[in-house]
Amino acid sequence: MAEKLWNGRFEQPTDKLVEEYTASIHFDSRLYSHDIQGSIAHCRMLAECGIIAHEEASQIVQTLGEILRDIERGKVKLDSSQEDIHMAIENELTARIGDIGGKLHTARSRNDQVALDMRLFMREALSSLLELLRNVQAALVQMAEENLEVIMPGFTHLQHAQPVLFSHHLMAYYEMFSRDFGRLSDCLGRTDVMPLGSAALAGTAFPTDMEWTSRELGFSRVIANSIDAVSDRDYLIEFCSAAAILMMHVSRMAEELVIWSSAEFSFIEISDAFCTGSSIMPQKKNPDVPELMRGKTGRVYGNLFALLTLAKGLPLAYNRDLQEDKEPVFDSVDTVMATLRLLGKMLPQIRIHSETMANMAGQGFTAATDLADYLARRDVPFRKAHHVAGRIVQYCIQAGKDLGECSLDELKGFHKAFDEDIFDFLEISSIVDRRLSVGGTATLRVKEAIVRAKADLESRGAVSAKNIKTEE
Repeated sequence: MAEKLWNGRFEQPTDKLVEEYTASIHFDSRLYSHDIQGSIAHCRMLAECGIIAHEEASQIVQTLGEILRDIERGKVKLDSSQEDIHMAIENELTARIGDIGGKLHTARSRNDQVALDMRLFMREALSSLLELLRNVQAALVQMAEENLEVIMPGFTHLQHAQPVLFSHHLMAYYEMFSRDFGRLSDCLGRTDVMPLGSAALAGTAFPTDMEWTSRELGFSRVIANSIDAVSDRDYLIEFCSAAAILMMHVSRMAEELVIWSSAEFSFIEISDAFCTGSSIMPQKKNPDVPELMRGKTGRVYGNLFALLTLAKGLPLAYNRDLQEDKEPVFDSVDTVMATLRLLGKMLPQIRIHSETMANMAGQGFTAATDLADYLARRDVPFRKAHHVAGRIVQYCIQAGKDLGECSLDELKGFHKAFDEDIFDFLEISSIVDRRLSVGGTATLRVKEAIVRAKADLESRGAVSAKNIKTEE
């Protein structure tokens, strides 16, 4: 059993059940590299400030590097008696170099130590997630550009509404993910604050240099309040909130991919590499990956609620409850990272059934709004034009025909303002390209959106410049 670093106050050993119940090393062990990184910076700062000797600091830093390599090689055994990764590493350090190792913890507490480790972890995780998210956006832009001529039915209430460009639909997801990128970027900014040196809650009486440590670890600034430093988990809650919204967007896309790949729609075909079969039905090709993306969204929601519930009643400053922040955060990071990695690979391999989309784009009287617009352009009040168009739709339903199958005489029977040009006006590509309002589905507007998106991706370094083709 490892000796507790805090056992000077206690006469009785910790109950075995308490050790097992309070241990976090089985999940916080993944912080080992961040813990050692922070400890090395802290040790060097102590030497720079004359708190420990440079020779002692060199020995500690060298040994921490050896421990890091040994952990990665599986040579360091971690068990529940060591309580957490911080104690495990310090125990290992003192076991190797004796009392000198005990000097490392001068002017710090596990409270600010774990706060630092989690910020280092989240800073790294957020950077990776932002890169993966931009890769997904790049895949969407590529799909949009490659399918710029494809027209599909646009939906409201899951009913045929108006024809839109398939690319326009894809670029809507690009915009959603752009907001997610902004939220994660903002979270990264609030995560990038250095808490080490705040000690247990009140700061330290040693002449430390937190600014030095901050520069050494690459933080943008030092936290302003030592109590807040050890008790703040806002950045983790903010991340889980941003992750939940991001997964909601992924889930909406996944839902459409599932629907579109069904025989009833047949808009797309998902690559075999991202589908599975049935144990009993030989013909089945199930879109399991997007289905699981929908399902995993729920666990990310749950992680957010877990953190909010965890933090809502805690007095300042540190409380052991905060140990429970890590598993929800780790799970959300892992889930979102795996999801984005898969989504970025799956999207480029989706086969688009453009003819099926185009054939369905005109079904369901999707040109009815333009029928009303035609009359409104001829000085018919829109409300009256809307009523006339509705009567024509009702007539077509009863006659079993589409709007384009009506003769001019039939249309004139509903309003005299109809003329020969109505048939060109109702042509699907014409309907689409008239939507020239800002953000509209007209080909010109979608091309502009793609150009802007490419410039945005290039500026953020998500894709290399040589892979970006700017529209002439």
